[in-house]
Amino acid sequence: MSKHIDRLRDDHKEFGLNALNDAFEKDPIKAFQAWFDEACSSEQPEPNAFALSTINKASNQPSSRIVYLKELTKGSLVFYTNYESDKAKDIQNSPNVGALFFWPGLQRQIRIQGFASKITAQESDAYFQSRPRSSQIGAWASDQSRHLSSRKELEDKLEALNKKFSGDVERPPFWGGYGILPNRFEFWQGRPSRLHDRIVFDKVNGVWESYRINP
Repeated sequence: MSKHIDRLRDDHKEFGLNALNDAFEKDPIKAFQAWFDEACSSEQPEPNAFALSTINKASNQPSSRIVYLKELTKGSLVFYTNYESDKAKDIQNSPNVGALFFWPGLQRQIRIQGFASKITAQESDAYFQSRPRSSQIGAWASDQSRHLSSRKELEDKLEALNKKFSGDVERPPFWGGYGILPNRFEFWQGRPSRLHDRIVFDKVNGVWESYRINP
């Protein structure tokens, strides 16, 4: 084991949630927005990055990877990906997903559980057109999650696509967005002695219920 591991300790003394304020009493979406905005304004690195966890239904094996929140709309968290990727295949067979945001500089994390589904083609088109041209071409070039014989194969494909699309680049039919509709939030705030604050929201019969749980 690395000699450094036993030295990696932070007692989380700077922050706390001493009371359930209005945001945390009523609306986890507003609470999420408040924490997300604070993460952005405090210049946390890549504050919109989150770990997305899916389940391979055939093997019952969970998988996690980092993706990026691009929109928070209609109560859903939206990210974009290749619809033929491993994560997309998992979602197709089991739409139950988990999302984890972690902002170490604020000693905070948010765990989210919910259901993922494709957003509309029109919404995916609009976002795709906002991307840099290089990212648009990249979406066409990558057969995400499938075998690649060499880096050169990918670079050659990219060069050919740059020549093919001399003007505007249309969205690939195999690429687009998913929205995660949450049914559970857990807001975690680091506190000293590992006695962290944990506030949970569960959606019960369409209404959010909140409560604390032990650290």
